Amino acid sequence: MINKNKMAEKTHKQEEKKIEMKTEHKISTACTDVKCPFHGGLKARGRVFRGTVIKKFPQRVVIEFERTVYVQKYERFSKSRTKLHARLSTCLMNEINVGDYIEIMECRPLSKIISFVVMKKIRSGNETQINSGENQKWKHLMHE
Repeated sequence: MINKNKMAEKTHKQEEKKIEMKTEHKISTACTDVKCPFHGGLKARGRVFRGTVIKKFPQRVVIEFERTVYVQKYERFSKSRTKLHARLSTCLMNEINVGDYIEIMECRPLSKIISFVVMKKIRSGNETQINSGENQKWKHLMHE
């Protein structure tokens, strides 16, 4: 009996999580993409990564993020970059651009290199460009 209650709780929590993910994505028009995690039949499960979009293709993006790896020989940590390819559904195509900070989630293998799908945009890449633009504005004063 206890195991059945625990199983019921787990499935209930999983259903709540799925509903929460679907309600986060508020797009007025439903897309016709079969491989969309919100409107299609693609199930997103597993690992979640956040990173910056470095390349954008018609139906996929490449994100990059840094992680620290422990090097046992030197007893130190080193930074390493990881690049992952993710499926970009048609309903998110206009929202996401190069430089944006996004969240991707694991799904079934969609192709040789794509095993992740874009879930949401966390922040725009324009925020960092605005700050660098302010530095450019005052740069001419520093060289005089």
